[in-house]
Amino acid sequence: MAVLLVGQLALVTAALFAGAAIYINVAEQPVRLRLEADALLKEWKPSYANGLKMQASLAVISGVLGVLAIYLTGDWRWLAGAVLILVNWPFTLLVMAPTNKRLQAMEPQDGRAEARKLIRKWGRLHAVRSVLGAAAVVAYLWALN
Repeated sequence: MAVLLVGQLALVTAALFAGAAIYINVAEQPVRLRLEADALLKEWKPSYANGLKMQASLAVISGVLGVLAIYLTGDWRWLAGAVLILVNWPFTLLVMAPTNKRLQAMEPQDGRAEARKLIRKWGRLHAVRSVLGAAAVVAYLWALN
């Protein structure tokens, strides 16, 4: 029973992560890109800060639960989900961080064309996080069967 609950919680937290990431790419980013450059950056900064806290927490919780499921079951399939969800951390820190830092350092009145270009790039990079989250969900579903 505890094993099933741990696996289900790993799946639920990965699904929350994936859902939030996909929402950003499908709903929030396209609307954000319709804004004028000043408003675009003003919207992105607090949105990113709030999303970072939520998604980072969900990735860690899901990954830890996935590793716990491996320990409890000895089933390596849980490792696939745990790795896929946890790889969001190094991807964000190593690949996305330069773009994030440049955007965070910009003032709304500065570099309007550059801000739009960087936020478009950020959206493409963020789509990788959406794919990783969705793949983690699929892996956890596989492990639950």
